[in-house]
Amino acid sequence: MSKRILPLIPPGLMVERVVPSPDRITIVTTPRAPTAACPTCGQTSARVHARYQRRLQDLPWQGHPAVLLVRVRRFRCANPICTRQTFAEPLGAVAVRSARRTARLGEVQCQLSLGLGGEAGARIAGRLAMPVSPDTLLRLVHRAAVPQPPPPRVLAVDDWAFRRGQNYGTILVDLERNKVVDLLPDRETGTLSAWLRRHNGIEIVARDRAGAYADGVRQGAPDALQVADRWHLLRNLGEALQGGVDRRRGAVRRAANAVSEKVAIPTEAEPRQATREERLRADRRDHRRLRYEEMVRLHQLGLPGRAIGRAVGASLPTVYRWLKTGGPPTHNKPEQPRNIGPHEAYLARRWAEGCRNGAQLWRELRAQGYRGGMRSVVRWTTQQRRQEGTGEAETVRRISAWPAPSSRRCARILGTPPDRLDDTERAFLAHLAGIAPDLIRAGELAIAFADLLRERSPDGSSADAALEKWMEMARGSLLGGFVRGLERDREAVVAAISTPWSTSPAEGQITRLKAIKRAMYGRAGFHLLRQRVLMAA
Repeated sequence: MSKRILPLIPPGLMVERVVPSPDRITIVTTPRAPTAACPTCGQTSARVHARYQRRLQDLPWQGHPAVLLVRVRRFRCANPICTRQTFAEPLGAVAVRSARRTARLGEVQCQLSLGLGGEAGARIAGRLAMPVSPDTLLRLVHRAAVPQPPPPRVLAVDDWAFRRGQNYGTILVDLERNKVVDLLPDRETGTLSAWLRRHNGIEIVARDRAGAYADGVRQGAPDALQVADRWHLLRNLGEALQGGVDRRRGAVRRAANAVSEKVAIPTEAEPRQATREERLRADRRDHRRLRYEEMVRLHQLGLPGRAIGRAVGASLPTVYRWLKTGGPPTHNKPEQPRNIGPHEAYLARRWAEGCRNGAQLWRELRAQGYRGGMRSVVRWTTQQRRQEGTGEAETVRRISAWPAPSSRRCARILGTPPDRLDDTERAFLAHLAGIAPDLIRAGELAIAFADLLRERSPDGSSADAALEKWMEMARGSLLGGFVRGLERDREAVVAAISTPWSTSPAEGQITRLKAIKRAMYGRAGFHLLRQRVLMAA
């Protein structure tokens, strides 16, 4: 038996016997090596001083948990001047010192924890005959050594939120390998610059427009080329254009009104919807009609009255009565006497004054001695609303088919090429040009800048000249603040025009980071989150 199972146990162990049981398989083993080296002086010794037993959980066997009982020897050190007299032989790759599981089992459980977390990983491990607690799985991840990737040459720097609007961290991504290099606990200049000083060889850094990142790269990697992210540039451009729209809000509203006067269409008021009680009465009426039609059909086929009654679920007298009268009965609710009559004059006056609240009107009537319930008053107010609605339905009202656009939508219209707009939006821009030409000019400049980013020039000098030409045109426009921001970050903006690098891959890694963070229900600390992100990368 031992020869057959020998390849299944960790190398370096020799099987003495196998003890099966209903809940686990126990394998008694001893190390194969005849000698061991002293961990203090390195002297090899073969003198056995004592033996003791280590219990190690191992990978499951045929769906059953497996336990290795290893008979470990203690050797006496052969070096007379060594400070250590005895030492336990190491198990090498089988298990580390003081461990309760084999290294290969710990690796499998660590991978489960990296992919699933503590609670879910423990449930799956139990079903795979590798029982372990959630806390132990998390400890395995904490203790695992993070693999050291090769030093990046092109780095992306972006922020991610521990909690949006409150706490943020930084993610570093190798753009050439599309792998996460590291996570930083904040987005401060000093933290980023210190990390960059410890990692040499970075030539290009793609980042967003945050000033802290620009200063951190400038301090930590002064020779690296900084590249401003194009998406962030376009977002900043849109925000600047939206700010210009806010300053000309009155002109936008007047232009929208001029457009709506031409495209406004007459629209009739929508018909009044039936109340729930009216719908129920209509449903019951339709049900009775269908039953009557079925009775007539069966009667024409020659079925007797009892058979017809069983088929439609009606009594024999009901069948004869409906067939005799030529249809189902109509249940007209008799007119109920109204005890609200003496108070209708008061209700009409309050209604004319603008009081539409049935409960309020009922409370006022109660103060005047009214003994009826609130439902009668509410029914009266409902009838009043129906009468008013009927009067409105007879008249045709005009509504605006093109209301004034919001600031964001207006900025989108201004920043879109005219050939991609519909006729109404082009008409709006034509009216706006006569009222606020500076807004139209800002939109044209925004379109030109977007084209400049999309038509990247591989030549840095030509990109710098094109950017300078655009900024010269835009300095006196509504985009002046945006231009000043470009001047402060000019080198990175020129690199954005002339190089293909951006932080887009980092955004994808942030999405994966968020999925891992949310799977831990926000209970994980930064170290555990960093371990899972880096080791799963």
